[in-house]
Amino acid sequence: MTVNKLYDIFELLKGRQTKKIIVVCAHDKHTLISISQAADQNLIRGILIGNYESILSICKEAGIDSDKFTIINQPSDELAAQIGVAMINQCEGDILMKGLISTDKFMRAILNKEKGLVESGKIVSHVTLIENKNYHKLLIVADVAVIPLPDLNQKIQIIKYLVDVATSLKIAIPKIAVLTPTEQVIPSIVSTIDAALLSKMNERGQIRGCIVEGPLALDVAIDHEAAEIKGLSSSVSGDADCLLFPNLESGNIFYKVNTKLAGSESAAILVGTKIPVVLASRGDSVQVKLNSIALGVLLSYEKD
Repeated sequence: MTVNKLYDIFELLKGRQTKKIIVVCAHDKHTLISISQAADQNLIRGILIGNYESILSICKEAGIDSDKFTIINQPSDELAAQIGVAMINQCEGDILMKGLISTDKFMRAILNKEKGLVESGKIVSHVTLIENKNYHKLLIVADVAVIPLPDLNQKIQIIKYLVDVATSLKIAIPKIAVLTPTEQVIPSIVSTIDAALLSKMNERGQIRGCIVEGPLALDVAIDHEAAEIKGLSSSVSGDADCLLFPNLESGNIFYKVNTKLAGSESAAILVGTKIPVVLASRGDSVQVKLNSIALGVLLSYEKD
């Protein structure tokens, strides 16, 4: 089964082994509800780090049985993040999740050169799934949250991450659109040169397991009619599985337009780390956080 909707991820996980998730600064209502729902579906067992009294209070208010969690009292955001990362390094959890903590504090613990979670030789990036009712399948996009301006080598690694996520979603040969403002290679626009190089590297077998096409403008990547009007014909145009953005600004704006104006569902995960890291925004809904947990559980099986 190819996953075309976020709900399909939950179907893929039915009957699988429960994973342990460690939540940093879990004293947050949306986070606790999503963790509780994931536990009720036998996706995870929750280990919560944060303000003990606040966690109990929120659980009581939301009608959540706090006894189904292991709770570690640590009111300090920085120390909570350090404890969570240390527990992952000691193999006490399969997934790490950000709760009510700022991204910079959370990432500082993950990126620590001596005690962090970055795999040797890898960059840390961010992959997001978007289910937009106006597109015929899930979109897998990067990077919308971590790398401001990826260079060519970083884009190669991000493509690998996109392929890894797509493969876990049962997409055999993902179609990757390398986005730029235009389909023309223009020397003054670096993203168009990178896109052309990535496409040629894929054609020559230097980037495997996918089809890479670029440079492509967004309309051509996701709309057959736009591609036909512009005279472009490829297996990617109008049918992209993955979108690689040229910079964080364009990716982040695309994500927020989808979720805030188009009402799209989403899931988000940090990649390039030893284990999947759920990096949903503090303002994300319960459903987005639950979707992200499910994606983290699915990807954790790839680490086994």
